[in-house]
Amino acid sequence: MYRTHTCGELRIANAGQTVTLAGWVQKARKLGGMTFIDLRDRYGVTQLVVEADAPAELVGTATALGREFVIQATGEVLERQAKNPKMPTGDIEIKVSAINVLNKSVTPPFTIEDESDGGEDLRMKFRYLDLRRGPLKKALMLRHRIAHEVRNYLDGLGFMEIETPYLIKSTPEGARDFVVPSRMNPGQFYALPQSPQTFKQLLMVAGYDRYFQIVRCFRDEDLRADRQPEFTQIDCEMSFVEQEDVLGTFEGMMRTLFKNVLGVDVPNPLPRMSWYDAMDKYGSDKPDVRFGMEIHELTDVAKGKGFGVLDGAAYIGAIAVPGAAEYTRKQIDELTEWVKRPQVGAKGLIYIRVNADGSFKSSIDKFYAPEDLAKIAAAAEAKPGDLLLVLSGDAKRKVQTMLGVLRLEMGGRLGLRDPKVFAPLWIVDFPLLEWDDETQRFYAMHHPFTAPKPEHEKWFYSNKKEDLERVCANAYDFVLNGNELGGGSIRIHNADMQKRMFEVLGIGPEEAEYKFGFIIHAFQYGAPPHGGLAFGFDRVCALFGGQDTIRDYIAFPKNNQGRDVMIDSPSEIDQSQLDELKLILDKSE
Repeated sequence: MYRTHTCGELRIANAGQTVTLAGWVQKARKLGGMTFIDLRDRYGVTQLVVEADAPAELVGTATALGREFVIQATGEVLERQAKNPKMPTGDIEIKVSAINVLNKSVTPPFTIEDESDGGEDLRMKFRYLDLRRGPLKKALMLRHRIAHEVRNYLDGLGFMEIETPYLIKSTPEGARDFVVPSRMNPGQFYALPQSPQTFKQLLMVAGYDRYFQIVRCFRDEDLRADRQPEFTQIDCEMSFVEQEDVLGTFEGMMRTLFKNVLGVDVPNPLPRMSWYDAMDKYGSDKPDVRFGMEIHELTDVAKGKGFGVLDGAAYIGAIAVPGAAEYTRKQIDELTEWVKRPQVGAKGLIYIRVNADGSFKSSIDKFYAPEDLAKIAAAAEAKPGDLLLVLSGDAKRKVQTMLGVLRLEMGGRLGLRDPKVFAPLWIVDFPLLEWDDETQRFYAMHHPFTAPKPEHEKWFYSNKKEDLERVCANAYDFVLNGNELGGGSIRIHNADMQKRMFEVLGIGPEEAEYKFGFIIHAFQYGAPPHGGLAFGFDRVCALFGGQDTIRDYIAFPKNNQGRDVMIDSPSEIDQSQLDELKLILDKSE
């Protein structure tokens, strides 16, 4: 037996016991003739002490220990004289009688401490060492806890966990697929699934009316803090349900997670907001409602004063930043440059200070009298002491999106986005379709298996573009603190309606048959009404942990270039493998 206890479980009640621990040496230090050793495993840290009058061999072994040596230590549990209230084991120490070095370690490239001296690139290269640090252990323990709670909740409601294939057919709609060449079928390729969407619908056709899976998915797309090329979903589907059934089930799941994992109570029921209201008020379909600062339209009230920028705009909107009227001209100039960045895309920024005494100072004083500015301020619900920030442009949604980005930035600068405050809500009534001017065709807002709202079917079967643009999807997103955590819909379960959807999307009968014939055929064999959703599991873990990035909540993530620098992947393969797969590489740029 290598150990009788872990390094995180001994307490004052264990005093007097002889125990054996095993773990990694976090640090060893000499104090007088005594040697103190912090021994660590994934459960915690325990202090060992080798006294000055211990046998010379024991003292020599303790003195020679280096950081990250793997050791086994036996000794008596004693009450510490100088207790450490910051450690769960801080009331005790082990008076060591024997040390067995199980494995030596070279000096690690960075300190294995909560606050490490290693940069991110270095820690990614030595990820197995980084995983020994407390914050990452805490993150992965949180991930495990959430997965456990999800399984318990869904199992309690009769859901079956069923695995679906990883090697599937490529249907390039939306994000790019990762493709896998088939040796047994030269010139043909599998794709790694972006989601198990069609398979979970086929399970509904098969009669498995409550399915879930905590499943790995793959998308070959550009990366950011909350995106990885391979990620995990809590994927779910239900038969014989309407939207209310799905929302009630998974609102309950999230409420259980908040309560059992974080000890947080969230509103019951959760708020709901239409996509149109979210865009009009927050400039985002995933609004952060922890703070106000809503967008107000000024198109009518701000025009007609001879200022060409606003008079020629199709849409004018503003946010009132509370208490920011004291911003200096330098700060406002910095904000102006900030909104011009490509990530925002504005051409400029208009400001109006609503001073504490009720007077105004703005960048458009030349064109607008105080009474005109007062009307604008009233329309934007600006109060004395607020700073009004105004953007305009030719496209309503584009300007609202820019204002939404600016709103989040100002919320962050004012400390209004506390990660310990949670404000979940549902976004509903999305448009079913998005028109793209460049390609002159409709695209599915979610995916081509989403059903239109029943009351909008008359428009769905219309051939008029304006009617199709009015159709709302029977879809819903779960949003938390400005992040989409999950999304889903009631699905199309009728073969004729599914064919109509492909027709609207410009997918001809032959293409639809080639790409999706299997599911259209399945619908002809008694497909039940069904719907579901998927939560981004990595994102749920990160937000529950109070972080924006998902990387620390994945054991072995990729970097921003989609590379695993620890194992140096992706990498070239041998020519013999290329020959076997009948592949020829074009290495020209």
